[in-house]
Amino acid sequence: ENPMENMKVHVLRLVPGDDPRVKLETFVAENKIKAAVVISVVGSLTKASLRFANQEKPKVLTGHFEIVSLSGTLSSTGGSHLHMSISDEEGKTVGGHLTEGSVVYTTLEAAIGELKDVEFTRETDKVTTYKELKVIQLK
Repeated sequence: ENPMENMKVHVLRLVPGDDPRVKLETFVAENKIKAAVVISVVGSLTKASLRFANQEKPKVLTGHFEIVSLSGTLSSTGGSHLHMSISDEEGKTVGGHLTEGSVVYTTLEAAIGELKDVEFTRETDKVTTYKELKVIQLK
C-alpha cells in the first residue's frame, strides 16, 4: 500500500502582514483537517515570535529574516506544534517554537500534507507533564 495515496497536498501563499501561525491554524480549522504535516515553507518575515528551548515566554525578533525551515504538525482537533528557523541579513540563524505574533514581509509559501486516515489530538503525558501528540487511526 502506498501511504502517499492517503495524503492530499495543499499549497498556500501568505501575504505581507499575515501571522504564519494564525493563518496555518485557521487554514486547517476552516478545512476541517484533522491531521497534517508541514512539507515545506519558504518566505520572509519582519517580525518573528519564537519560544526558545526551555523558556516559558516567546522572544519577539524584529528585522528582515528569511524562513529557512518551518516544520511540524497541524490539526483542527488537537493543537499544532510548529518549529521555525530564520536567518538574518548576515545569515545568522536561530530557531524555536513558532508562536503567534510573527509577521510576513513579502511572502510565505507553504505546502501542507493532509493525512486522510489519521487524526491528531493532544493528551497530557504522565512523564513529560506536557500535552503530547496522540495519533488516532481512522480506518
